[in-house]
Order: sequence, then C-alpha cells, then structure tokens
Amino acid sequence: MISRREWLRLTSAAGAALSIDPGLLRRLGERDLITRSIPSSGQEVPIIGLGSSATFASLAQDGDAEAVRAVLRALVDGGGRVFDTAPGYAGGASEDVAGRVAQEDGIAQEVFWATKLNVAGRGGGSADPDQARAQVEASFDRIGKEVIELIQVHNMGDPAVQLPILREYKEDGRVRHIGITTTFEGQYDELVAVMRNEPLDFIGTDYAVDNRHAEETILPLAQERGIGVLVYAPFGRTRLWQRVEGMEVPEWAADFEAESWAQFFLKFVAAHPAVTAITPATSRPEHMVDNLGGGRGRLPDEEERRRMVEFVDNLPSA
Repeated sequence: MISRREWLRLTSAAGAALSIDPGLLRRLGERDLITRSIPSSGQEVPIIGLGSSATFASLAQDGDAEAVRAVLRALVDGGGRVFDTAPGYAGGASEDVAGRVAQEDGIAQEVFWATKLNVAGRGGGSADPDQARAQVEASFDRIGKEVIELIQVHNMGDPAVQLPILREYKEDGRVRHIGITTTFEGQYDELVAVMRNEPLDFIGTDYAVDNRHAEETILPLAQERGIGVLVYAPFGRTRLWQRVEGMEVPEWAADFEAESWAQFFLKFVAAHPAVTAITPATSRPEHMVDNLGGGRGRLPDEEERRRMVEFVDNLPSA
C-alpha cells in the first residue's frame, strides 16, 4: 500500500493539472472517504466535497470546460459527491459549466448538487416570488436533473419569501433538502433566529481552525435541531495559506494522518460532529485529490483539536 505522501508525489509527477488522470488517482487511494448522515433524511454523504466559488468560478467564467471537467472528475473518481454552487457564482457560469460538463461525462446523477436561491436586492431587499421561482427553474435546466439534492437561500436573502418557495419544491418532490446560508458575521444572529424558528434540513456557514465562531451557538444548535451543516471557507479563503507559507506540517499531525496543510485544516473541521460536509473551492484536480485526503483515515480527537488550535493561534497573522 503506497503512502499518502508518495501518492501526492506520484500525482504531482504525472504532469500539469489538466493532464492528471482522476481514474489513476482513485486507484492510488488508500481508504474510503468518511461519510456523515444528513439528520433530516438519513442520507449518507462523503464529508469532503467541492465548492465552486473563487478560483473554480474563474475557470467557469472563462469558459474553461476542460479545467472544470478535470476538477469534477477528481472529485467523483476520488469518492466525493457533494458539489456546492450557486447562480450568483460567476454570474451563473459555475452552475452552468459544471452542469453541462457533468451531463456530458455521465456523472450528473452521481453528484449531490447543492445550489442556492437568492433574488433579493443587495443589502437585504425583498425577493420577488416569480423571479425566485424562475431562478430555481434555471438551476434545474443547468444541472439537468429532475430532483436537486439541496437548494439553500443564499446569504439570508429574504427568508420569509424564499424559504416557503423552496418548501413548495420540497413538498412537490423536486428538491430533497432545503436550507439557508451565510458567511457574513453581521448575519449570524439572523441565521440563528431562522434555525430556531424554521424547519430546515441544512445550513451553510464558514468555519475554520482560526475562525471558530460557529462553535459557540451555530453548530450546537444545528445538532440540537437536527440540521445538517455544510462548511464553507475551511482554509479561511486564503488566510490560513498565508499564515503557514514556507512551513512544514508539524510531525504530530501524522497521529491523525494529516500529511498536508489542506488535510490538517480539513480534518480539524471534519472532526466536529455537527459538520455534515465541507466544500472547499479549488480549480486544480491535484488540490481536489489532496483535499479528499482530509476525509480519509483518523480524525483528531478533542485533545488533538485543542493542540491544533493552540498551534494555529500562535502563528503570525495573515
């Protein structure tokens, strides 16, 4: 059995990002991905997925279907399924290009599609119901599936109007799970209020080893209410990469089988029992493969997580 470090060395030597064969990466994999159960439905999903904002959105906006294809294939061939997107990413290009590529490659049915809805105006304006329904229908057209696994109200966009619309789709059997998201600090209190008062299958929010606000109320409340959690920005977007630039992963991280910084950061998040799946965005298939390693093997226990927090908190600020 080849080591994870050797696996990454071999895949890096395989060539440039677009020439990597994701099927080869799967054959080199050592263990199945950890899965978590969605509280409301019992459906199992792999804990590491893929997000389509940031660099992935740039690929889609440029129309680089082959690059998008390489990342999606690395996700699916590596055992992942959860793909988080939104009509607001790259003006709909992320959802559109990914949906087209997945249909062309015959993997659309394998993917757990998590998209979003928000036609509310900037700064918390009201949402037009007809526009909201039109946006949902556009997502169905782009993704090409009769049933979408998850649609969430994006960034707390007028939940009084948009959540009932999603609930209609769920009752009609066209959407399996619904929820609401935010990664903005000023919206956390509103998110908590919706979690307390609305029947939700999921929330999506930011959480990282150096961004632990969600541990205070949001994650415990999700456990209490039986709400699944998608985690965004587990690398602090680029913040954590800047803080560890030029540094080696500490030797003691091998105790929980983290052999890269990506795996170190992802395993911290994955170890929280409220977390259902983590969807870091990437535009490179070799990074997708590395990320998937964060969902294999042993996760850190509470004492190890405290050590990880202390280590990161003592790093220089980005």
